[in-house]
Amino acid sequence: MPFVRRSAPSQRELIALIAMMFATIAFSIDAMLPALPNIGAALSPENPNRAQLIIALFILGMGIGTFFTGPLSDAFGRKPILMLGIALYATAAIVAYVSLSLEMILVTRVIMGIGAAAPRVVGVAIVRDLYAGRDMARIMSFVMMIFALVPAFAPLLGTVIIALADWHAIFLAFALFGAVIALWAGMRLPEPLPVEERRPLKLSLIIDALKEMAANPTVRISIWAQCLTLSMLFTMIVLVQPVYDIVFDKAESFPIWFMIIALLSMSASFINSRIVVRLGMRKVVTWSLLGQACVSGVMLLILFADLGALTFYPFLVWQLSIFLIVGLTLGNLNSIALEPLGHIAGIAASVIGAVSTVFSATVGAIIGQMFDGTLFPMVIGIFCAVVLAFLTMLWLDRAERVRDA
Repeated sequence: MPFVRRSAPSQRELIALIAMMFATIAFSIDAMLPALPNIGAALSPENPNRAQLIIALFILGMGIGTFFTGPLSDAFGRKPILMLGIALYATAAIVAYVSLSLEMILVTRVIMGIGAAAPRVVGVAIVRDLYAGRDMARIMSFVMMIFALVPAFAPLLGTVIIALADWHAIFLAFALFGAVIALWAGMRLPEPLPVEERRPLKLSLIIDALKEMAANPTVRISIWAQCLTLSMLFTMIVLVQPVYDIVFDKAESFPIWFMIIALLSMSASFINSRIVVRLGMRKVVTWSLLGQACVSGVMLLILFADLGALTFYPFLVWQLSIFLIVGLTLGNLNSIALEPLGHIAGIAASVIGAVSTVFSATVGAIIGQMFDGTLFPMVIGIFCAVVLAFLTMLWLDRAERVRDA
Protein backbone atom coordinates (compact mmCIF):
# COMPACT_ATOMS: atom_id res chain seq x y z
CA MET A 1 0.00 0.00 0.00
CA PRO A 2 1.53 3.37 -0.95
CA PHE A 3 2.45 5.85 1.78
CA VAL A 4 -0.14 8.59 2.25
CA ARG A 5 1.13 11.89 3.65
CA ARG A 6 -0.85 13.08 6.65
CA SER A 7 -2.77 16.30 6.12
CA ALA A 8 -1.79 19.44 8.01
CA PRO A 9 -3.91 20.20 11.10
CA SER A 10 -6.97 22.37 10.72
CA GLN A 11 -6.93 25.84 12.21
CA ARG A 12 -8.94 24.66 15.22
CA GLU A 13 -6.60 21.74 15.81
CA LEU A 14 -3.57 24.03 15.49
CA ILE A 15 -5.06 26.45 18.05
CA ALA A 16 -5.67 23.58 20.47
CA LEU A 17 -2.14 22.23 20.00
CA ILE A 18 -0.46 25.62 20.47
CA ALA A 19 -2.61 26.31 23.54
CA MET A 20 -1.49 22.98 25.02
CA MET A 21 2.13 23.85 24.28
CA PHE A 22 1.70 27.20 26.06
CA ALA A 23 0.01 25.42 28.98
CA THR A 24 3.15 23.41 29.77
CA ILE A 25 4.55 26.21 31.91
CA ALA A 26 1.33 27.10 33.75
CA PHE A 27 0.58 23.42 34.44
CA SER A 28 4.13 22.80 35.67
CA ILE A 29 3.92 25.69 38.13
CA ASP A 30 0.35 25.79 39.37
CA ALA A 31 -0.26 22.03 39.68
CA MET A 32 2.73 21.87 42.07
CA LEU A 33 1.31 24.44 44.50
CA PRO A 34 -0.92 22.05 46.52
CA ALA A 35 2.02 19.63 46.89
CA LEU A 36 4.40 22.10 48.54
CA PRO A 37 3.34 21.39 52.17
CA ASN A 38 3.69 17.62 51.64
CA ILE A 39 7.06 17.98 49.94
CA GLY A 40 8.33 20.34 52.65
CA ALA A 41 7.19 17.98 55.42
CA ALA A 42 8.68 14.91 53.71
CA LEU A 43 11.99 16.24 52.39
CA SER A 44 12.77 19.39 54.38
CA PRO A 45 10.93 19.29 57.72
CA GLU A 46 13.56 21.50 59.36
CA ASN A 47 12.96 24.30 56.82
CA PRO A 48 9.65 23.93 54.91
CA ASN A 49 10.31 27.20 53.05
CA ARG A 50 12.82 25.33 50.88
CA ALA A 51 9.93 23.57 49.15
CA GLN A 52 9.05 26.91 47.51
CA LEU A 53 12.26 26.63 45.50
CA ILE A 54 10.51 23.96 43.44
CA ILE A 55 8.52 26.80 41.89
CA ALA A 56 11.26 29.42 41.74
CA LEU A 57 13.91 27.15 40.20
CA PHE A 58 11.52 25.93 37.50
CA ILE A 59 10.91 29.56 36.55
CA LEU A 60 14.66 30.20 36.62
CA GLY A 61 15.26 27.27 34.25
CA MET A 62 12.48 28.54 32.00
CA GLY A 63 14.24 31.90 31.78
CA ILE A 64 17.53 30.25 30.85
CA GLY A 65 15.84 28.10 28.22
CA THR A 66 14.03 31.09 26.74
CA PHE A 67 17.36 32.72 25.83
CA PHE A 68 18.50 29.77 23.71
CA THR A 69 15.28 28.31 22.31
CA GLY A 70 14.39 31.13 19.91
CA PRO A 71 17.75 31.35 18.10
CA LEU A 72 18.07 27.53 18.01
CA SER A 73 14.64 27.10 16.42
CA ASP A 74 15.48 29.80 13.86
CA ALA A 75 18.63 27.87 12.91
CA PHE A 76 17.52 24.21 13.06
CA GLY A 77 13.74 24.35 12.60
CA ARG A 78 10.79 24.45 14.97
CA LYS A 79 10.00 20.75 15.41
CA PRO A 80 13.51 19.48 16.29
CA ILE A 81 13.89 22.08 19.06
CA LEU A 82 10.32 21.47 20.25
CA MET A 83 10.94 17.72 20.50
CA LEU A 84 14.31 18.21 22.19
CA GLY A 85 12.77 20.53 24.78
CA ILE A 86 9.86 18.21 25.52
CA ALA A 87 12.22 15.23 25.81
CA LEU A 88 14.33 17.17 28.32
CA TYR A 89 11.21 18.22 30.24
CA ALA A 90 9.66 14.75 30.40
CA THR A 91 12.92 12.98 31.28
CA ALA A 92 13.59 15.42 34.13
CA ALA A 93 10.02 14.89 35.39
CA ILE A 94 10.55 11.12 35.52
CA VAL A 95 13.84 11.58 37.39
CA ALA A 96 12.03 13.86 39.86
CA TYR A 97 9.42 11.14 40.37
CA VAL A 98 12.05 8.64 41.57
CA SER A 99 14.17 11.19 43.47
CA LEU A 100 14.54 10.76 47.21
CA SER A 101 15.98 14.16 48.12
CA LEU A 102 14.77 17.72 47.73
CA GLU A 103 18.14 18.72 46.28
CA MET A 104 17.75 16.26 43.39
CA ILE A 105 14.20 17.41 42.74
CA LEU A 106 15.39 21.02 42.61
CA VAL A 107 17.99 20.10 40.00
CA THR A 108 15.35 18.35 37.90
CA ARG A 109 13.05 21.36 38.19
CA VAL A 110 15.69 23.62 36.67
CA ILE A 111 16.08 21.13 33.79
CA MET A 112 12.29 20.88 33.42
CA GLY A 113 12.13 24.67 33.16
CA ILE A 114 14.80 24.74 30.47
CA GLY A 115 12.88 22.11 28.51
CA ALA A 116 9.49 23.78 29.04
CA ALA A 117 10.75 26.97 27.41
CA ALA A 118 10.72 25.14 24.05
CA PRO A 119 6.95 24.58 23.64
CA ARG A 120 6.23 28.15 24.79
CA VAL A 121 8.76 29.94 22.57
CA VAL A 122 8.40 27.59 19.60
CA GLY A 123 4.60 27.84 19.85
CA VAL A 124 4.76 31.60 19.29
CA ALA A 125 7.25 31.12 16.44
CA ILE A 126 4.98 28.57 14.72
CA VAL A 127 2.04 30.98 14.77
CA ARG A 128 4.33 33.70 13.39
CA ASP A 129 5.52 31.32 10.65
CA LEU A 130 2.03 30.39 9.50
CA TYR A 131 0.09 33.63 9.96
CA ALA A 132 0.66 37.38 9.75
CA GLY A 133 -1.04 40.62 10.72
CA ARG A 134 -4.62 40.40 11.92
CA ASP A 135 -4.80 36.66 11.27
CA MET A 136 -1.87 36.12 13.61
CA ALA A 137 -3.46 38.34 16.27
CA ARG A 138 -6.76 36.47 15.95
CA ILE A 139 -5.10 33.05 16.29
CA MET A 140 -3.09 34.21 19.30
CA SER A 141 -6.25 35.57 20.92
CA PHE A 142 -7.96 32.17 20.60
CA VAL A 143 -4.85 30.43 21.90
CA MET A 144 -4.63 32.71 24.95
CA MET A 145 -8.34 32.27 25.71
CA ILE A 146 -7.86 28.50 25.96
CA PHE A 147 -4.51 28.80 27.71
CA ALA A 148 -5.94 31.12 30.39
CA LEU A 149 -8.11 28.29 31.71
CA VAL A 150 -5.09 26.16 32.67
CA PRO A 151 -3.81 28.27 35.62
CA ALA A 152 -7.35 28.34 37.00
CA PHE A 153 -7.78 24.56 37.14
CA ALA A 154 -4.17 23.34 37.57
CA PRO A 155 -4.07 23.55 41.41
CA LEU A 156 -7.37 21.66 41.58
CA LEU A 157 -5.96 18.99 39.27
CA GLY A 158 -2.84 18.79 41.43
CA THR A 159 -5.03 18.29 44.50
CA VAL A 160 -6.93 15.46 42.78
CA ILE A 161 -3.68 13.73 41.79
CA ILE A 162 -2.39 13.95 45.38
CA ALA A 163 -5.67 12.52 46.70
CA LEU A 164 -5.62 9.59 44.26
CA ALA A 165 -1.92 8.81 44.60
CA ASP A 166 0.58 11.10 46.33
CA TRP A 167 2.65 14.15 45.45
CA HIS A 168 5.21 12.06 43.51
CA ALA A 169 2.53 11.27 40.93
CA ILE A 170 2.35 14.93 39.86
CA PHE A 171 5.73 14.50 38.18
CA LEU A 172 4.38 11.52 36.23
CA ALA A 173 1.49 13.75 35.12
CA PHE A 174 4.04 16.26 33.80
CA ALA A 175 5.86 13.55 31.86
CA LEU A 176 2.56 12.28 30.40
CA PHE A 177 1.57 15.84 29.45
CA GLY A 178 4.86 16.30 27.59
CA ALA A 179 4.48 12.92 25.85
CA VAL A 180 1.02 13.85 24.57
CA ILE A 181 2.34 17.11 23.11
CA ALA A 182 5.28 15.33 21.46
CA LEU A 183 3.05 12.63 19.98
CA TRP A 184 0.46 15.12 18.77
CA ALA A 185 2.97 17.52 17.22
CA GLY A 186 5.07 14.71 15.80
CA MET A 187 2.14 13.11 14.00
CA ARG A 188 0.11 16.14 12.95
CA LEU A 189 2.37 19.20 12.66
CA PRO A 190 4.50 19.65 9.54
CA GLU A 191 7.75 21.61 9.95
CA PRO A 192 6.59 25.24 9.49
CA LEU A 193 10.02 26.77 8.83
CA PRO A 194 11.52 25.78 5.45
CA VAL A 195 15.27 25.18 5.31
CA GLU A 196 15.81 28.14 2.97
CA GLU A 197 14.23 30.52 5.53
CA ARG A 198 16.36 29.43 8.47
CA ARG A 199 18.95 31.76 9.92
CA PRO A 200 22.42 30.54 10.90
CA LEU A 201 23.25 30.52 14.58
CA LYS A 202 25.96 33.14 14.90
CA LEU A 203 27.26 34.44 18.20
CA SER A 204 28.16 37.74 16.56
CA LEU A 205 24.49 38.37 15.68
CA ILE A 206 23.42 37.80 19.28
CA ILE A 207 26.18 40.07 20.61
CA ASP A 208 25.26 42.82 18.14
CA ALA A 209 21.60 42.53 19.17
CA LEU A 210 22.53 42.79 22.86
CA LYS A 211 24.60 45.90 22.21
CA GLU A 212 21.77 47.53 20.28
CA MET A 213 19.27 46.75 23.02
CA ALA A 214 21.55 48.07 25.76
CA ALA A 215 22.15 51.31 23.84
CA ASN A 216 18.44 52.10 23.42
CA PRO A 217 16.96 53.87 26.51
CA THR A 218 13.38 52.84 25.69
CA VAL A 219 14.36 49.17 25.44
CA ARG A 220 16.63 49.23 28.46
CA ILE A 221 14.23 51.01 30.80
CA SER A 222 11.12 49.09 29.71
CA ILE A 223 12.92 45.77 30.30
CA TRP A 224 13.70 46.94 33.85
CA ALA A 225 10.01 47.80 34.37
CA GLN A 226 9.08 44.36 33.04
CA CYS A 227 11.54 42.69 35.44
CA LEU A 228 9.94 44.47 38.41
CA THR A 229 6.36 43.78 37.27
CA LEU A 230 7.04 40.09 36.67
CA SER A 231 8.68 39.95 40.12
CA MET A 232 5.31 40.87 41.62
CA LEU A 233 3.64 37.94 39.88
CA PHE A 234 6.29 35.36 40.75
CA THR A 235 6.47 36.51 44.37
CA MET A 236 2.72 35.98 44.62
CA ILE A 237 2.92 32.55 42.95
CA VAL A 238 5.81 31.35 45.13
CA LEU A 239 4.15 32.39 48.39
CA VAL A 240 0.43 32.08 47.70
CA GLN A 241 0.03 28.47 48.85
CA PRO A 242 1.99 28.89 52.12
CA VAL A 243 -0.06 32.02 52.83
CA TYR A 244 -3.38 30.20 52.38
CA ASP A 245 -2.09 27.25 54.41
CA ILE A 246 -0.14 28.80 57.28
CA VAL A 247 -1.47 32.37 57.57
CA PHE A 248 -5.16 31.68 56.94
CA ASP A 249 -5.46 27.89 57.56
CA LYS A 250 -7.27 27.42 54.25
CA ALA A 251 -5.09 24.85 52.50
CA GLU A 252 -8.08 22.67 51.59
CA SER A 253 -10.00 25.49 49.91
CA PHE A 254 -6.91 27.03 48.28
CA PRO A 255 -7.47 25.44 44.81
CA ILE A 256 -11.04 26.78 44.71
CA TRP A 257 -10.06 30.32 45.68
CA PHE A 258 -7.15 30.24 43.26
CA MET A 259 -9.46 29.07 40.45
CA ILE A 260 -12.00 31.83 41.11
CA ILE A 261 -9.36 34.55 41.15
CA ALA A 262 -7.61 33.19 38.06
CA LEU A 263 -10.90 33.13 36.13
CA LEU A 264 -11.74 36.69 37.21
CA SER A 265 -8.26 37.88 36.20
CA MET A 266 -8.93 36.77 32.62
CA SER A 267 -10.85 40.04 32.23
CA ALA A 268 -7.57 42.00 32.26
CA SER A 269 -6.78 41.17 28.63
CA PHE A 270 -10.26 42.30 27.55
CA ILE A 271 -9.96 45.53 29.53
CA ASN A 272 -6.52 46.20 28.08
CA SER A 273 -7.76 45.65 24.52
CA ARG A 274 -10.48 48.25 25.14
CA ILE A 275 -8.33 51.01 26.63
CA VAL A 276 -4.86 50.60 25.12
CA VAL A 277 -5.84 51.96 21.70
CA ARG A 278 -7.38 55.04 23.28
CA LEU A 279 -4.78 55.76 25.96
CA GLY A 280 -1.60 54.18 24.59
CA MET A 281 0.61 51.49 26.10
CA ARG A 282 2.72 53.80 28.26
CA LYS A 283 -0.22 55.47 29.99
CA VAL A 284 -1.98 52.17 30.62
CA VAL A 285 1.14 50.71 32.22
CA THR A 286 1.97 53.82 34.26
CA TRP A 287 -1.53 54.37 35.62
CA SER A 288 -2.00 50.66 36.32
CA LEU A 289 1.21 50.54 38.35
CA LEU A 290 0.24 53.69 40.25
CA GLY A 291 -3.13 52.12 41.08
CA GLN A 292 -1.45 48.91 42.23
CA ALA A 293 1.00 50.87 44.39
CA CYS A 294 -2.00 52.45 46.14
CA VAL A 295 -3.76 49.08 46.58
CA SER A 296 -0.58 47.44 47.94
CA GLY A 297 -0.05 50.40 50.26
CA VAL A 298 -3.57 49.93 51.65
CA MET A 299 -2.90 46.21 52.07
CA LEU A 300 0.22 47.04 54.07
CA LEU A 301 -1.78 49.39 56.33
CA ILE A 302 -4.36 46.63 56.87
CA LEU A 303 -1.59 44.32 58.06
CA PHE A 304 -0.42 46.90 60.58
CA ALA A 305 -4.03 47.29 61.75
CA ASP A 306 -4.03 43.54 62.57
CA LEU A 307 -7.60 42.58 61.66
CA GLY A 308 -6.97 38.92 62.40
CA ALA A 309 -9.00 36.44 60.33
CA LEU A 310 -10.80 39.31 58.57
CA THR A 311 -7.54 40.07 56.73
CA PHE A 312 -8.34 37.15 54.42
CA TYR A 313 -10.94 39.11 52.44
CA PRO A 314 -8.75 42.16 51.71
CA PHE A 315 -6.04 39.66 50.76
CA LEU A 316 -8.33 38.06 48.17
CA VAL A 317 -9.00 41.47 46.61
CA TRP A 318 -5.29 42.29 46.66
CA GLN A 319 -4.36 38.94 45.10
CA LEU A 320 -6.87 39.54 42.31
CA SER A 321 -5.46 43.04 41.77
CA ILE A 322 -1.96 41.61 41.30
CA PHE A 323 -3.15 39.20 38.61
CA LEU A 324 -5.17 41.95 36.92
CA ILE A 325 -2.26 44.39 36.89
CA VAL A 326 0.02 41.78 35.31
CA GLY A 327 -2.54 41.37 32.53
CA LEU A 328 -2.65 45.13 32.01
CA THR A 329 1.10 45.68 31.95
CA LEU A 330 3.29 42.77 30.82
CA GLY A 331 2.05 42.56 27.23
CA ASN A 332 2.28 46.33 26.85
CA LEU A 333 5.78 46.46 28.33
CA ASN A 334 6.94 43.73 25.99
CA SER A 335 5.49 45.63 23.03
CA ILE A 336 7.17 48.87 24.14
CA ALA A 337 10.54 47.11 24.33
CA LEU A 338 10.12 45.48 20.91
CA GLU A 339 8.88 48.62 19.13
CA PRO A 340 12.36 49.78 18.03
CA LEU A 341 13.62 46.22 17.45
CA GLY A 342 11.49 44.90 14.59
CA HIS A 343 14.57 43.94 12.56
CA ILE A 344 15.86 41.70 15.38
CA ALA A 345 12.52 40.78 16.95
CA GLY A 346 13.28 37.06 17.38
CA ILE A 347 16.54 37.48 19.27
CA ALA A 348 15.21 40.50 21.16
CA ALA A 349 12.12 38.59 22.35
CA SER A 350 14.33 35.75 23.62
CA VAL A 351 16.65 38.13 25.46
CA ILE A 352 13.80 40.13 27.02
CA GLY A 353 12.01 36.95 28.13
CA ALA A 354 15.18 35.44 29.56
CA VAL A 355 16.35 38.52 31.46
CA SER A 356 12.95 39.36 32.96
CA THR A 357 12.21 35.74 33.92
CA VAL A 358 15.59 35.02 35.53
CA PHE A 359 15.51 38.31 37.45
CA SER A 360 11.95 37.88 38.70
CA ALA A 361 12.48 34.21 39.62
CA THR A 362 15.48 35.23 41.72
CA VAL A 363 13.49 37.97 43.48
CA GLY A 364 10.58 35.59 44.10
CA ALA A 365 12.90 32.95 45.53
CA ILE A 366 14.61 35.43 47.89
CA ILE A 367 11.32 36.82 49.20
CA GLY A 368 9.91 33.31 49.48
CA GLN A 369 12.75 32.24 51.76
CA MET A 370 11.93 35.20 54.03
CA PHE A 371 8.43 33.83 54.72
CA ASP A 372 7.89 33.89 58.48
CA GLY A 373 4.29 32.77 58.77
CA THR A 374 2.91 36.26 58.13
CA LEU A 375 1.92 38.30 55.08
CA PHE A 376 4.58 40.95 55.68
CA PRO A 377 7.38 39.55 53.45
CA MET A 378 5.02 39.11 50.48
CA VAL A 379 3.24 42.46 50.83
CA ILE A 380 6.38 44.49 51.49
CA GLY A 381 8.24 42.78 48.62
CA ILE A 382 5.44 43.39 46.12
CA PHE A 383 4.87 46.96 47.36
CA CYS A 384 8.56 47.79 46.83
CA ALA A 385 8.54 46.19 43.37
CA VAL A 386 5.44 48.07 42.18
CA VAL A 387 6.69 51.44 43.49
CA LEU A 388 10.02 50.93 41.70
CA ALA A 389 8.18 49.85 38.53
CA PHE A 390 6.03 53.02 38.64
CA LEU A 391 9.11 55.21 39.12
CA THR A 392 10.74 53.37 36.23
CA MET A 393 7.84 54.30 33.94
CA LEU A 394 8.23 57.95 34.95
CA TRP A 395 11.93 57.59 34.13
CA LEU A 396 11.02 56.12 30.74
CA ASP A 397 8.70 59.03 29.98
CA ARG A 398 11.42 61.54 30.87
CA ALA A 399 14.05 59.69 28.82
CA GLU A 400 11.81 59.65 25.75
CA ARG A 401 11.01 63.36 26.15
CA VAL A 402 14.72 64.17 26.28
CA ARG A 403 15.36 61.99 23.24
CA ASP A 404 12.60 63.63 21.21
CA ALA A 405 13.50 67.19 22.24
